[in-house]
Amino acid sequence: MNWLELHIDTNHQGLEPVEAMLSALGIDGISIEDETEFRDFLEDNRQYWDYVDEELEQRMRGRSRITFYLPAGEDGFAKMGEARIALEQLRGERTDCGSLLMTLNNVQDGDWENSWKQYYKPMEIGERLLVIPQWEAEGTDPCGRVSLLLDPGLTFGTGGHVTTRMCLTALEKAVEGGERVLDLGCGSGILSIAALKLGASSAKAVDIDPMCLNVAYDNAALNGIGRESLEVEIGNVLSDEDLRASLGSGYDLILANIVADVILGLAPLIRGFLRPGGVFLCSGIIEGRTEEVCRGLAAAGLDIRETYSDGGWYAYLCRL
Repeated sequence: MNWLELHIDTNHQGLEPVEAMLSALGIDGISIEDETEFRDFLEDNRQYWDYVDEELEQRMRGRSRITFYLPAGEDGFAKMGEARIALEQLRGERTDCGSLLMTLNNVQDGDWENSWKQYYKPMEIGERLLVIPQWEAEGTDPCGRVSLLLDPGLTFGTGGHVTTRMCLTALEKAVEGGERVLDLGCGSGILSIAALKLGASSAKAVDIDPMCLNVAYDNAALNGIGRESLEVEIGNVLSDEDLRASLGSGYDLILANIVADVILGLAPLIRGFLRPGGVFLCSGIIEGRTEEVCRGLAAAGLDIRETYSDGGWYAYLCRL
């Protein structure tokens, strides 16, 4: 059997959150190279050698690495795509984990791109949506569904991650027509664009990653959505008061497919953005953080009306 060997470069602080991320995806067979342990080993055993390989010291300096293996086939490439998306979520949540760069051994960049693309196919989500990767658009028949074209590049997800699928399924019920939408942590723009195609009247999308600006606008254009309907801003809603002020208030629907810690930070701010009776849809909550998130939502005056779960991930549809 052939295997894919993948590496995630981080630092000592990042080892635990990366391990937890991979475990949540069902990836538990990992090996770890930790610079801190390497340094401790050198100090504790200095009496046993006269010199240390300088090349080895250089390779370990400032880096810890997690290595894991996936089968070289459809399931492996699909799981690699999930890991890539989850890693982007972690990168948005943590700034103290080093580069969080994922690499694949013995595969050139072009091969990597072609390999993962071939395993992303049109996906029926819920009762109404059909998510279509741009490279699969030609010849795909929506069959009466609302088609959502997406070209995420190598950085953003195609909607295949369970957290995104849960949000899209919930959106079908939440969007009745004419809503003003605020998408916090928009990434590729998939949720904002889906809301607009389902009948929302306008959307503002925000992310801390500057790359999201062009990616979200490009994906909107693929779906015939212009900047008069979707406005994308870059910044941190949690820390930037001016950004919060510029976003305004009175939204009918707020989306946050991020992670538990960010959702807990956002919860007290939602009342300032959402109209009374409006909907807050949050996802990206891993099993084990659900009770904490539920308490945080309740404390912020948000009433959980629907719970979605899939593969150890949770999403909540709340009303103010």
